Amino acid sequence: MDNLFYAISQKSRIGEEFKSKLEQLVTEESFVDGDQILKPDQYCRKLYFLRSGMLRSHYYHDDRDVTTWFYAEGSFFTSWSSFYNQTPSPEYLEATEDCKVYSISFSDFQYLIKEFREFETFARLMAEEQVSFVDEFFRGYMFITAKEKYHLLLSVFPDIEQRAKLGHIASFIGISQETLSRIRS
Repeated sequence: MDNLFYAISQKSRIGEEFKSKLEQLVTEESFVDGDQILKPDQYCRKLYFLRSGMLRSHYYHDDRDVTTWFYAEGSFFTSWSSFYNQTPSPEYLEATEDCKVYSISFSDFQYLIKEFREFETFARLMAEEQVSFVDEFFRGYMFITAKEKYHLLLSVFPDIEQRAKLGHIASFIGISQETLSRIRS
């Protein structure tokens, strides 16, 4: 769990009592490539930390698979609106490689926030980071070319081409797989 403690400690100092409690509450899980961790209309009751592997969030629009984000090792992930609001998820969370994760339930997440000031700080900063990253990333996203979107994706995920299907990458950028092939060449 050292990598999880390290990720939390990047946002907040953590004490031994907190570490001990977190070890009691966290569950280790594994998923294989293609596993649906969450489906639309399910309630997302867990926050995850990705130890190894890769996954994506996506939904279907007019029978078209639309990738909304990729997550790699060291990422916290969940269906953010479903988890925070405890409402049905609008999206799928799908393993795109074999994955090992740590998970914590929503109720245990709330307990840690209430009982441990350092976790409250971490949770607030994590939420702020998610909001600010999404805001910054998508602010100009609609106004850049497909080629610029592709290069932006590579700047965030340099090894994405080796780890994700080209169809998923194309859907994230909002182009056809054929157009992606032309951009890549």
